[in-house]
Amino acid sequence: MIDDPAAAAPVRIDPARKKIADDAKGFMPDAEAEALYDAAWAMASYGPILEIGTYCGKSATWLGAAAEARGGQVVTVDHHRGSEENQAGWEHHDTDLVDPTVGLMDTLPFFRRTMHAAGLEDVVTAVIARSRTAAALWSTPLAMLFIDGGHAEEHAQADYANWSGFVMADGVLAIHDVFPDPADGGQAPFHIYERAIREGFREVRVVGSLRVLRR
Repeated sequence: MIDDPAAAAPVRIDPARKKIADDAKGFMPDAEAEALYDAAWAMASYGPILEIGTYCGKSATWLGAAAEARGGQVVTVDHHRGSEENQAGWEHHDTDLVDPTVGLMDTLPFFRRTMHAAGLEDVVTAVIARSRTAAALWSTPLAMLFIDGGHAEEHAQADYANWSGFVMADGVLAIHDVFPDPADGGQAPFHIYERAIREGFREVRVVGSLRVLRR
């Protein structure tokens, strides 16, 4: 019987690793991160965990900590040039993440520093590619898929369409930044959450904007 991804993990993240995750740039409140850790703890021993949207490694630290404790592995996919909302002139643009040599965002060095500090370089594998490119080369069933990539409708829908089919029976799909009320945030993650429900995933946990579903 596969473990319950909605249940609290019996062992919490190490405080030193939590501080590293807290210090990493990113957009995930503690309660949501804890729920993501719980789901990863439940699923990591059954197959790989794959994250779409690495950014600087905040959520990868939580996923990796859970996976390491269970003998599992995490793959995190990102082109590291930033999503639409991270570009200059947008709300979540951070000038510290711009490579002055090329004038473009580059979050990869920040991610690598985070993984090194957390001691997770052997647990979390970075795939530096656009989501659709990586998906076209992928073939391994996933114990858990975490979608937290670009929040434009086109990109969120493509992430779901390209990756959700890899989630194994009884596997987990987690989606971040799901806001049913447009006043709270963009609607693309909510739309793929609705699509997942229509296509047979069932919701098992809600914490803030994080939705944890099971196939």
